[in-house]
Amino acid sequence: MSYRDLRAHPKDSAAFYANALKYGQYLWLHGHAGRSILAITRALYAPLPSNDPVYSQHPLPYAALGWIVAKNESDDFPGNPRISFQHQATRLRGDREPIRRARAWGVWTIICKVRPQLESDLKDPIVPPSPTQIIQQLDRYGIEDESELWQQALEKA
Repeated sequence: MSYRDLRAHPKDSAAFYANALKYGQYLWLHGHAGRSILAITRALYAPLPSNDPVYSQHPLPYAALGWIVAKNESDDFPGNPRISFQHQATRLRGDREPIRRARAWGVWTIICKVRPQLESDLKDPIVPPSPTQIIQQLDRYGIEDESELWQQALEKA
């Protein structure tokens, strides 16, 4: 499997979403935690309709992202995932900005729980939202039951 497999389908298709998850798993299994996170994040941000059947087989990957960060044997990622999601949450623009930001803060919160020793960007003046605020944003902009899925991932992290 390679990144070319992600180009085989439009970004707004269930096939792209499933391929991004599969590619992320492939990368993890081959020892590339950082690249795995990037691939799975592509699935997280895929613009699928809320009722797409793919979600019943492959839920949004909050738990998977937390698991990868928790299970990676060192803090030596190609980039600090905590800072990466903080920057995504504070700097994303364009299409679907509110949900992409809410999802980025959701993953950031999970990462803070599983790897509290990873530093955040202290130069970033933005105050992170509380879990309650993240839930409100996911309820407002996300797919059906997304905030519950995120809360379950956070509890299990």
